[in-house]
Amino acid sequence: MRTGLRRTVGVIVVLHGLIHLLGAAKGLGWSDVSALTEPVSTTLGVVWLAAAALVVAAGAMLAVAARGWWVVGFVAAVVSQAVIVTSWTDAKAGTLVNLVLLVAAGYGYASQGRGSLRADYRRSVATALAAPPHAGVVTEADLVALPGPVAAYVRQSSAVGQPRVTNFRAGIHGRIRGGPGKPWMTFTAEQVNTLGAAPSRLFFMDATMFGLPVDVLHVFVGPSATMRVRVCSLIPMVNAAGPVMDRAETVTLFNDLCVFAPAGLIDAPVTWQVMDEHHVRAAFTNGPHTVTADLAFNNDHELTDFISDDRQIASSDGKTFTPARWSTPLRRYRTLGSLRVATFGEAHWHTPEPEGEFCYLELDVDTVTYNTSTAAGGRVASPAGISPP
Repeated sequence: MRTGLRRTVGVIVVLHGLIHLLGAAKGLGWSDVSALTEPVSTTLGVVWLAAAALVVAAGAMLAVAARGWWVVGFVAAVVSQAVIVTSWTDAKAGTLVNLVLLVAAGYGYASQGRGSLRADYRRSVATALAAPPHAGVVTEADLVALPGPVAAYVRQSSAVGQPRVTNFRAGIHGRIRGGPGKPWMTFTAEQVNTLGAAPSRLFFMDATMFGLPVDVLHVFVGPSATMRVRVCSLIPMVNAAGPVMDRAETVTLFNDLCVFAPAGLIDAPVTWQVMDEHHVRAAFTNGPHTVTADLAFNNDHELTDFISDDRQIASSDGKTFTPARWSTPLRRYRTLGSLRVATFGEAHWHTPEPEGEFCYLELDVDTVTYNTSTAAGGRVASPAGISPP
């Protein structure tokens, strides 16, 4: 549920709850409420008061996106409707608001409950970050084994003197589309990557398509990757897995390493080939997969593009794949967390004509934190920028 809609519904529910105080006032003898023509006993007055408290609480929790609000919302709707039935002639209009509250609570459970993609993401993050990060400090000596352009890139990221990166959490927003001429979908997302001998990539996207919410979850742990997409948190749209997906996510994993954690290249399983002072070819190995990418740098030693022929473009249902060149132009470098990284990027497919090269993804990096753990804050946070329904 979009933030504006969520808050609007929350306000309406709160007002609905406050109206219940009329029933409490009449039943408890606080006031002679002429608007209620049917009698209200003292016992019912107490129930009206309880209903008012529950409904107001549900509306407020919805408005501020409190986790688990739908439990209170469901109970509130049931209790509210029960008292409305006792004064049906005077209060029946409130049934409509209760129906809205029930629908919102149902969607809240679907999008955040135990079986949701968002819950799967949180569980995966909790597992990935269970071990506390242990990192030494990056030194100039660590850069000696890197090619000149790559060493200069790591150096300009302010990594020297900083702890080695063992994991990172990034919050991003942007827009994505299925192809040239297709409508753009806006999104907010969070991803958590772990580095080292067994790297992982966990990515949750909250998008909007034709006004409907779309949940997207990428999980790449060990040698296996999956991508699941649900419309309205309920309707499966894509459920992709297999060797092609594994290889594609290996390319993305290497891209994330280059973009978000340049110092991670020091210990990464990469073989290098210098093309010239601004271009380097890299072969990255993760488990059974080795992928290749060309890295381009500018005169300021910033990574400006990442180009690979080891990904395949997916069909709209995620079931078939076609080889295509993939590139990610980068710009707008600034310091986030402790490192200087690109904060704007695109993803391009280079396909045969008539489509040719086209941009299908634009993203802004809002936050990056390094060497985090689930202990920070006491729990795994909701994806940055993603408001629970």
